[in-house]
Amino acid sequence: MQLLPSVVIVGRPNVGKSTLFNAILGQRRSIVGDEPGITRDRIRGEAIHHGRRFELIDTGGIVPDDEALIPSQILKQARVALENASQVIFLIDGRTEITGPDRDLAAMLRKLGKPVVLAVNKIDSPRREDLTHEFHSLGFEHLFPVSAEHQLGLGALLDHVTRDFPTESPEAPQEKEAEPKIKVAILGRPNVGKSTLLNALIGSERSIVSPIAGTTRDSVDETISHNGLDFTFVDTAGIRRKGKTKLMAEKLSVVMARRHLRMANVALLVLDATEGMLALDATIAGYAHEEGRALVICVNKWDAAKERNKRKFIEEIRDNLKFLDYASIAFVSAQKRAGIGALFPLIKKAYDSASRRVTTGELNRFIETLQWEYDMKIYYLTQTNLRPPTFVVFTDKAGKLHFSAERYLANRLRERFGFEGTPIVIKTKRR
Repeated sequence: MQLLPSVVIVGRPNVGKSTLFNAILGQRRSIVGDEPGITRDRIRGEAIHHGRRFELIDTGGIVPDDEALIPSQILKQARVALENASQVIFLIDGRTEITGPDRDLAAMLRKLGKPVVLAVNKIDSPRREDLTHEFHSLGFEHLFPVSAEHQLGLGALLDHVTRDFPTESPEAPQEKEAEPKIKVAILGRPNVGKSTLLNALIGSERSIVSPIAGTTRDSVDETISHNGLDFTFVDTAGIRRKGKTKLMAEKLSVVMARRHLRMANVALLVLDATEGMLALDATIAGYAHEEGRALVICVNKWDAAKERNKRKFIEEIRDNLKFLDYASIAFVSAQKRAGIGALFPLIKKAYDSASRRVTTGELNRFIETLQWEYDMKIYYLTQTNLRPPTFVVFTDKAGKLHFSAERYLANRLRERFGFEGTPIVIKTKRR
C-alpha cells in the first residue's frame, strides 16, 4: 500500500467522513455514528475505481485552533497523512452554513500545495444541489455534491480524484507473497498501553496516545516487516464491561474490536503490570480463547512495577488464566520500548503452532504411546482443521470425552508436536 497513490479525507467533526470512507471502500471499516469526534486516529483502506487502485485514509474531525489534548493529536495525525497525500477530499456538511472552522481548515489545506477537491456532503435531492454554489466561496475550483449515506455522486467525485492514477492491466500477473502476513489483534481493557505498544512496535506515532481511557475507538492497523516476515498489527479499542459502556461509539468500538479479533491470526493480550490481573482481563482473554485464536500475553509497564516479582506475577497470571496455560508471557515497557523485540518470535511461534498439520499416520503412532486410563477407548485420531488445530477422536462410545481426558490428550499433543501458543480443539465421534 505504501506504493499506491494516497487519497485523504479531511473535514471538521461530524460531516460524514467515515460514512464516505466506508462507501468508497464498500465495507464497514470506520465506526459511523451521530456523536461528533468518533474517529480519532487515521484509518486506512485500499480501494479501486475503474481499475485505478489507491490508498484511502479517513482522518479524525479537525478543528484547527483547538488546543485540547485529543483534538490537537487528531490534527497531528491528519497532518502526517496529508504530507503524503496525492489527492485530498475536503468534506463539508451541505445541510449547514459554512462555519469558522470550515474556513480555517480551507486556509490550512490551501497552504499545503496539494490537489484539493471540495465534496459537499448530505446532498440527496436536486433542491439541495442547487444550494451548493455558496460553497465556492471557500476558494476551491473543483466542487462535487455527494451523499455518502445514499452513495450519490461518488462516481463523478472518484473519476476526478483518480483521473491521473495508473490503471492496472487486467492481464498483469499478480505477484504471490512468499509468506502470508501474520495479522495480530492487540487486545486489552482501556488504558493498559495498547496504542503505545503499537507505536513502539512500528517505531512511529501511529496511534493517538493519551492518559484518557478510551482514546482509541476505531481499530488502527499497520503492517511492518521483521526478519523478512510481514506483521499486520491492529490496535483495537479498549474493551469495557457491558454495564460500563454507555456511549454509542464505545459500544461500537467493542463490537469492532471483537470483529477484528475474529479476523486475526494471533491475539496479543496486553496486561497492566502496575494494576495486576483483573477480572476484566480474564473476560477479554476468554473472548480470544473462545474464538480459537493463537495468543501471546504481553505484560506492559513492567518498568513501573518496581515492587512486583516476575515469578509471582507469572503465577498470578497462570492462576487466573488457567485456560491459557499454552500462551507465552512477555514483559515489556512500551513507553521505553524495552523488551519489544521479544514479541515478534513469540507471535511467529504461536502462528506456526496454530498452522501446524500432523498426518494421520503420525497421530496413530502417537496414540500408541499414550498411557490412556479413561473409560472411552480411542481407535484413531485425525486432524481436520488449522487455526486452531482441530482433531477428531474416533471412540467406542457416543458423547464427548471427559474434561480431564480431553485436557490430558491436548497436553500430550502439545508436548509431542509443539502446539505452543495456540488452543487445541478436540471433537469426538463414535466409530
